[in-house]
Amino acid sequence: MANIRHVLGISGGKDSAALALYLKNRHPELDVEYYTCDTGRELNETYALIDRLESVLGKPVLKLDSIDLNNTTGLSPFDHFLSLYGGYLPSSSARWCTKKLKLDPFEAYMGDEPTISYVGIRGDEDREGYISKKQSVQSIFPFRKNIWSEDVIKLLLSNNAIEKFKGLSNDYGATVHFQELVDAPVSVDFNLKQKANALLDSDTSMFNKIIFQLLKDTDYPIGKLDSFPLIENEDVLKIDDIFEILRSSGVGVPAYYEALEYEVEIDGELKKGTYSRSRSGCFFCFFQQKIEWVWLLERHPDLYESAMKYEKDGYSWMDSETLEELRQPKRVETIKRDHYKKTQSNASKNKSWQDQIMDAEGDGCASCFI
Repeated sequence: MANIRHVLGISGGKDSAALALYLKNRHPELDVEYYTCDTGRELNETYALIDRLESVLGKPVLKLDSIDLNNTTGLSPFDHFLSLYGGYLPSSSARWCTKKLKLDPFEAYMGDEPTISYVGIRGDEDREGYISKKQSVQSIFPFRKNIWSEDVIKLLLSNNAIEKFKGLSNDYGATVHFQELVDAPVSVDFNLKQKANALLDSDTSMFNKIIFQLLKDTDYPIGKLDSFPLIENEDVLKIDDIFEILRSSGVGVPAYYEALEYEVEIDGELKKGTYSRSRSGCFFCFFQQKIEWVWLLERHPDLYESAMKYEKDGYSWMDSETLEELRQPKRVETIKRDHYKKTQSNASKNKSWQDQIMDAEGDGCASCFI
């Protein structure tokens, strides 16, 4: 292969860990570098997962430091930047933590070398994740049928590229149906995403071979390779597959995903429900659901207390209430009761535990690296 870097960010969550294991087993010819952006405020379970992953992969996971090496404050990366921001806590509308603790270290680590970044967005998710603004960095999504990023699809599947695409489909002996799809122009009624999906459904391998060849006329890193094993990839991995990879490897599912039991009184009767965490990331992540804050309160009371200490000068992790208000027994009971009713409703719709975790996932900072 050409001198191209292959990198994979480990968030401490299930998907990035499973992707590292998947690539090691399916494509050992790829010399993948593993890294993690350590905020200094992760759960202990996150660090334990990374330790187990390093053991199975047989390679270290490089910990990227978002603080200048000359910094002598002794603060964690999160606390360092919190101080610089005057105590202003991050929120969904001001995600300075994502930029400073995840994206900036990632971009610095990439440098200007041609790099392929592998991202663990699953086949049952409909989102893109973070795409580097550097032309030297190209994102690939091995768990999806469409392994290519939106920018590649936009460039190589546009109406301006039809003739080149058509010529290669003829050279490679594509079916009549495939060539008819190639000829169909992108329009309001047949957008880029629909066209890409139609071509992938018709012949995934053919589609990938053509994209790979077209990339050779661009500055994308993959275009510099003589071959790329994932163009033959037709796997579509969903959440159940992710848990299976983790369990069968011996790495195991991150402990905070495991459903734990709680009790709540409903209509005078004691009911038993289960709760867990739906994402990796800082223990005080503002993207958490209310039931996840209750999980933290009851399972890691010391960390809950630490999270409370950040709430001062009018700043809080949630717009609706403070952690002091949420921890009150009556409020905890209400949150559990609402959660129990919701999970019972999901159960009546035959939603599994994995389905419910998937429903709870959002665009948290870990989503940049899955």
